[in-house]
Amino acid sequence: MALSREQIAMRVAQELQDGYYVNLGIGIPTLVANYVPDGMEVMLQSENGLLGMGQFPTEEEIDADLINAGKQTVTHVTGASIFDSAESFAMIRGGHVDLTVLGAFEVDVNGNIASYMIPGKLIKGMGGAMDLVAGADNIIVTMTHASKHGESKLLSNCTLPLTGKGCIKKVLTDLAFIEIKDGKFHLLERAPGVSVEEIAKLTEGELVIPDNVPEMTF
Repeated sequence: MALSREQIAMRVAQELQDGYYVNLGIGIPTLVANYVPDGMEVMLQSENGLLGMGQFPTEEEIDADLINAGKQTVTHVTGASIFDSAESFAMIRGGHVDLTVLGAFEVDVNGNIASYMIPGKLIKGMGGAMDLVAGADNIIVTMTHASKHGESKLLSNCTLPLTGKGCIKKVLTDLAFIEIKDGKFHLLERAPGVSVEEIAKLTEGELVIPDNVPEMTF
């Protein structure tokens, strides 16, 4: 069974490490804030100028002035800092983020990512996506494995305008956890109840499948 948005965020949270500074992009990545393991200290960054983002607020906790890059209301943890976007991007461009979690439209076997526009559709702007993929070495992309029309989003070559080239090493979809290396997709884990055959059918780029691919655990 395909993972829900929340389950994708839960699996990403397993990749966090104590002391990490982590940038969470718009969409599914923002949900990771709700699943930081108990006892682990990480500082979650939102590119609009918040370091130390906490879980999404309850109705009693909502502060309309405290938002993430997606304009959602958030909370902050003890020790949080608030600063302008120029300083936030200096942190990103300076390589001071240990892990970046992004959404995407397409990813290919060469680690290229297309995430900011679909030609012919209205876009608000590029946002910080290009800075994030250029300034981080450790990036996890979260996305659905295929479009709503059943077309693969894990490709031999991206067809949409690129956000970055050769920068993506891991992709977590609603069907699988995949590593990108040597010009191929390597299947690491599969969603519970999802077969290897189903993943292979919906992966357009070359997929390396080891024996006994484990199911994800939560």
